[in-house]
Amino acid sequence: MHSSLRHLYGNIDIYLFDQLLKGRYEDCHKVIDVGCGGGRNLVYFLNNGFEVYGIDPNPAAINTAKTLSESLSPNNPLINFRVSTAEDMPFGAEYFDLLICSAVLHFAKNEIHFREMLLAMWKVIKPGGYFFSRLASDIGIENLVEDQGNGRYLLPDGTERFLVNEQVLLDYTEEFNGYLYEPIKTTNVQNQRCMTTWCLQKL
Repeated sequence: MHSSLRHLYGNIDIYLFDQLLKGRYEDCHKVIDVGCGGGRNLVYFLNNGFEVYGIDPNPAAINTAKTLSESLSPNNPLINFRVSTAEDMPFGAEYFDLLICSAVLHFAKNEIHFREMLLAMWKVIKPGGYFFSRLASDIGIENLVEDQGNGRYLLPDGTERFLVNEQVLLDYTEEFNGYLYEPIKTTNVQNQRCMTTWCLQKL
């Protein structure tokens, strides 16, 4: 069973897997993973006939994602995978039904960079489309992080990240006129770091 699940879904983010089990994205066609790495969150989509895209600033990661795509979905164009940052995506407005952004936004350099990435991602989502993101937050560890300025914090695990809180996510949700199709959820990893799942539908 384990090997069969790995074949079907790859090493997928468990919270993205949860959305797939709920049938959330069954009507989606064009899917992009922003910061796709080697494509670990794209296996299901490649296996099931979606039109799959990915961007990542790392050329080696894009080459790995292309190899994965070629193996699982030979008809999926390799040009769909590009070396690019989130804020400079080479795609037009309202192009995708689903945008995945897992463990990317907390690498923002400051509040301006964070907003640039978010606005660029929101722009390419079609009306009715979905935004799935996981990012570091201070939710639950507010007193354990050290402010480094520009929205960046030192976490107990020794890493430095751009952190959001629930109010920031709610404010952007309201600004974008987005719909929270899943409640904001945060996983606390032994008070070392917290990862928050933020899921919006574009109305």
